[in-house]
Amino acid sequence: MTTDAPSTDTAPHQSPTAYPPEYFQNREMSLLAFNRRVLWQAKNPRTPLLERLRFLCIVSSNLDEFFEIREAGIKEQLKLGSVAITTDGKTAREVYRLVSDETHAIVKEQYALLNDEILPLLAAEGIRFVKRSEWNTAQREWISGFFFREVMPVITPIGLDPSHPFPRVLNKSLNFAVELEGRDAFGRSSGAAIVQAPRVLPRVIRLPRELGESEYTFVFLSSILHEFVHELFAGMKVLGCYQFRVTRNSDLFVDEEEVKNLRAKIQGELPQRHFGDAVRLEVANSCSEAMTQFLLGQFNLTESDLFRVAGPVNLVRLMQVPDWVVRNDLKFPPFTPGTPKALQKCHSVFDSIRGADILLHHPYQSFNPVIELLEQAAVDPQVVAIKMTVYRTGTDSVLMQSLLRAAQNGKEVTVVVELMARFDEEANIGWATKLEEVGAHVVYGVVGYKTHAKMLMIVRREEGKAGSSLLRRYVHLGTGNYHPKTARLYSDFGLLTCNEEIGADTNEVFKQLTGLGRAQTLTHLWQAPFTLQPNVVAGIRAEADAARAGKRARIIAKMNSLLEPETICALYEASQAGVKIDLIVRGVCGLRAGVKGLSENISVRSIIGRQLEHHRVFYFYAGGEEKVYLSSADWMERNFFRRIELAFPVLDRKLKRRVMTEGLQIYLTDNMLAWELNADGSYHQRRGSRSSPRSSQAELIELLQA
Repeated sequence: MTTDAPSTDTAPHQSPTAYPPEYFQNREMSLLAFNRRVLWQAKNPRTPLLERLRFLCIVSSNLDEFFEIREAGIKEQLKLGSVAITTDGKTAREVYRLVSDETHAIVKEQYALLNDEILPLLAAEGIRFVKRSEWNTAQREWISGFFFREVMPVITPIGLDPSHPFPRVLNKSLNFAVELEGRDAFGRSSGAAIVQAPRVLPRVIRLPRELGESEYTFVFLSSILHEFVHELFAGMKVLGCYQFRVTRNSDLFVDEEEVKNLRAKIQGELPQRHFGDAVRLEVANSCSEAMTQFLLGQFNLTESDLFRVAGPVNLVRLMQVPDWVVRNDLKFPPFTPGTPKALQKCHSVFDSIRGADILLHHPYQSFNPVIELLEQAAVDPQVVAIKMTVYRTGTDSVLMQSLLRAAQNGKEVTVVVELMARFDEEANIGWATKLEEVGAHVVYGVVGYKTHAKMLMIVRREEGKAGSSLLRRYVHLGTGNYHPKTARLYSDFGLLTCNEEIGADTNEVFKQLTGLGRAQTLTHLWQAPFTLQPNVVAGIRAEADAARAGKRARIIAKMNSLLEPETICALYEASQAGVKIDLIVRGVCGLRAGVKGLSENISVRSIIGRQLEHHRVFYFYAGGEEKVYLSSADWMERNFFRRIELAFPVLDRKLKRRVMTEGLQIYLTDNMLAWELNADGSYHQRRGSRSSPRSSQAELIELLQA
């Protein structure tokens, strides 16, 4: 579960707020509160056991990114002596202290849950992680052979002395600090060494079935290295061996205004990401005080940055275990995504779209129609051009393969690749290079703005009236990335249409991204950084005006994050005007809900379940017109003012009703996965009665699966 961690950049647009700081929530603490809700899924006995382990790992993965980006940004502010105050009125020093206390508490709960509940329950189900003290003779013999055959040949122990300084430790890598006694062959006795575990080595190893007392028996690489580390230091005595891991600042800084070749600059910066300033040190709780202080000194960290853990220092590595274990009774029930009837009737996706707009609701409905659309376009002799944005698509994308094939087939292929998509920069550079090699036009958007909009446009020559020909635009607009794997995990909407006006709007946005010129007025699309935020705020204020006039007014919005101050202020004003506002915000929320005299008409809920809630849906009653927009953008300053984003209307009445039902109403009746925001900023879980439990995700699976 990825958190789409916010950028640490300073926004060029700072909206004045009409409300004091206490009416806003702290961004970092709200993000950590989200991770507590994810952690609860690991605690929940109703969650299948292997999924509990997976949720535990997701929290660790989220915290890794939190430290790499958010905590790193806080520490940069401290280093620069920043006196900036957050929207909620806190200094960087105050936020740092709050974050330190909360992250330490979360990590402590994680390891207690792992050791006291999850591992014992897994062992009872025949899934065991054996400690060194539990190895029997046969297991020890096999593990010894594994060490000498697979581990020892690729490990390079580094003794610390004047000719062997402390090594460069990669971000989030597994390492061991070894305390030694005695002298080596050259008479050296530094007393310490570092052993770095190469990333080619698996962190969790499954023992052969015949060696285990249970069906699935695993051993940690850290246990193997602890047991045999003395083999790396012949003739010396090992006094202690302690695993550790350091997390580093991983936010790339590229001054796009000063760079002539953005791709070359990013390629040059990527290797340094692994060696940014240290922000967190994790050590085994058995690590000696002397070694702990030595490591803190090496990484220029303090006690507040230190995490002593009772287990593996990298729980993310356990994420693969549920996939290795074939026990469907310990996992969420599988389901087969459905396909809209309109696409089942026609072999050609183009024919289906000409019949009527098509709405896809992932992962409950298959992402395959998008793949098939591009595959058909790549070989269709009537297709003359394809344009697409790429933000995150993966290293083995079938969509990118289709674009390559289309270019090879002589079609005009234009791809807007976002090189600054955090942690996907390398994959995107790779695809950009391959596309250029086959003659595709590759551009990198607009300097200073990330291209986050999800757009695919296919231009096809078709027969018109009286035997004439015409060029028709087929468009896919989405709330999520063109990434088939995440489309099976993230909830997102996609719209397939050949509506002429939406096609013209989409073409205009592509013209902005690839060429030069002033922004033109769009008929249907709201676009950041120009019209998206003003239109959202105008929609909120229009509902407030209606309520003041005694008319019906209503706002429902679903998103990942809500932080932009002017939008929050508009929501407060609408609430005070009497507008009923329901917000479904998965993660960070800077708004306070249910505060008397401020926001008593606003409710905020977060849905946490097996799917990552990712779609953005905006509903305004609009005097009975009931405007419904889908979007790639959260209500944040970065999305409104520093990105190319789109919000697009659902014009077809049946599809609009579907979005209102599947994307909004079903979540407002959820009493199994929903957490509600309290006036004091805390969350409580909605409790469903035994007679009428409502799980939005389970209902969507039942409604839309094949």
